[in-house]
Amino acid sequence: MPESEDLVAAIETVEAKLAEAKASITRRFIGQEQVVDLTLTALLCGGHALLIGLPGLGKTRLVETLSTVMGLHGNRIQFTPDLMPADILGSEVLDTAADGTRNFRFVQGPIFCELLMADEINRASPRTQSALLQAMQERMVTVAGENRDLGAAFHVLATQNPIEQEGTYPLPEAQLDRFLVQIDVAYPDRDTERAILLATTGVAEDEAVAVFTREELLAAQKLLRRMPVGDSVVEMILDLVRAFRPDEPDASDKVRDTVAWGPGPRAAQALMLTVRARAMLQGRLAPNAEDVLAMARPVLSHRMALNFAARARGDSLSELIDQTARALGKTEAAA
Repeated sequence: MPESEDLVAAIETVEAKLAEAKASITRRFIGQEQVVDLTLTALLCGGHALLIGLPGLGKTRLVETLSTVMGLHGNRIQFTPDLMPADILGSEVLDTAADGTRNFRFVQGPIFCELLMADEINRASPRTQSALLQAMQERMVTVAGENRDLGAAFHVLATQNPIEQEGTYPLPEAQLDRFLVQIDVAYPDRDTERAILLATTGVAEDEAVAVFTREELLAAQKLLRRMPVGDSVVEMILDLVRAFRPDEPDASDKVRDTVAWGPGPRAAQALMLTVRARAMLQGRLAPNAEDVLAMARPVLSHRMALNFAARARGDSLSELIDQTARALGKTEAAA
């Protein structure tokens, strides 16, 4: 069988398993299809996701369900202002043997897992937040001068409350850039909320079942990078990312007047991966322009900032991204 046919067959196999995984997830996390798709996108790309939403919208439930369905060992950390880096990474303890000899032994922290839920990550101090930086980028941590591997399947799904800002520490730009996507978790609509009430307040609830194994997920992540991307999609990604850099010669007046700093090359890399994942989740063999437009806000919104004048005017970064992406889409369609 030619290599191209092998690739098509492998992609179709993963797409079937992804459809099964989504069905299993939605038995416990009802509705919110876009949220489910974006979290699966992050895992398919081997990246991390920042979930922003009010309390009680099911973020913790979603992460727990994902851990089961995707075959990953999960841990949860509730971030608080007094949490220390050692509480996350682990520490060395002094053991005394029966013969009186003493040796240091490393006790792993909760970060040593495959799916870490960092709950209310902005409640931890900058010192503790920084403990995640090396882990999220390099999938290893350095404790007592020794590098300790976290494994290729390490993923972080962090949550953040958008309204309770008292006693919080905003994430620095360097750490925000480590998150592949930002996922906004909104209130469910009335029909969805009714279904949630009926499904979760009875004697028994539906259970999620494992669909992927760790090895199958890692294989799907490698397969994703083999999915072809057309030149027109690549050019559209470049046009979109560069359109939000206020210092670019082709930047619009709106962007120059609104944006303090724009997305870097890592944003373009994230778009290249996430458009492939979106195509795979929808059962297609290659991404298109619609995928680029759909992934613009989740990929770019945490990699940009409004300037002081724009914040004073009450401008919305999400609206700017949507407007610019739509305008770019119309230009591409006309061409």
